[in-house]
Amino acid sequence: MSTEEQPAGAPAAGTDEAHRQYVIDLYGVMAYGELSAFERFSSDARFSPTLRDRAEIGRVAVIEFEHFEMVSAELARMGVDVQTAMLPFQASIDAFHERTRPGDWYESLMKAYVADAVSGDFYRAIASRLDPQTREVVAGIKENKEQLELLTTRLAQALEGNERLASRLALWGRRLVGEALTQAQRIGIERSFLGGLLGFEESGAQETVIAELFAELTRNHSRRMNALGLTA
Repeated sequence: MSTEEQPAGAPAAGTDEAHRQYVIDLYGVMAYGELSAFERFSSDARFSPTLRDRAEIGRVAVIEFEHFEMVSAELARMGVDVQTAMLPFQASIDAFHERTRPGDWYESLMKAYVADAVSGDFYRAIASRLDPQTREVVAGIKENKEQLELLTTRLAQALEGNERLASRLALWGRRLVGEALTQAQRIGIERSFLGGLLGFEESGAQETVIAELFAELTRNHSRRMNALGLTA
């Protein structure tokens, strides 16, 4: 993966101001991701096959909005308006959701299971290289244990004894992970913040570490699909 030149007027790489902008970009993309997830879960809840499903997916939507408020508060602490921070990522994230529009409620569950888990792994991996304050914020926002357990349980129930659905969702899952990884890579390149957050200025070092990161994301995805009895 190659990196693009810094935009005109951008702070020099390696400076405190550059790091601050990297973190603002990270929070911005996370904020819009959480807001989009809230909207997606709210919409999905309306098409739930049972009232229990509707209530549980509605609860997940609430959690996503709480996460959006958490990252908004952190941006405000930095003196940054959340709308300003989110705006550079709106078109790219919206395009991702257009490309991965689910065909039914079960595909919506699989999308949440794959995309939210991959993004959680991605941001937590980046956060492991950040300052303690930012690392703590990211860990709190991307804590998705409750959502993952709910989605795993509901998908396992739906897949039990249903080979046709299993085959369809396995194929859908493979498409989703490819789109999710491409999306993460694209966002990192667009704003040139991925290499900066990982602490490397030389392109060769960036490419090596980023390749290892994406390999780990792929392995984690395979483990989650195997947990459902599906082929990644």
